[in-house]
Amino acid sequence: MSDSSDQSVESGGLTPKQRLEPPNTRLINAGIVTINDMETLRACVAYENANLGRVQILRRLEQQANEIRSQED
Repeated sequence: MSDSSDQSVESGGLTPKQRLEPPNTRLINAGIVTINDMETLRACVAYENANLGRVQILRRLEQQANEIRSQED
């Protein structure tokens, strides 16, 4: 049985796994900076916490959350 965050397609047509598990860090960063809504960001944070738990990636996701919030103000 697969975790729903593995399979759900979020904004941009990418799953959290596709955004956070490419072969190099530049692609991971690109996957993160193209997140433009909180729903997708939360799905990616949940995926990272459940699967890899990389602090550096979680910090980058937090920075992106701050960017999204600042655009909403």
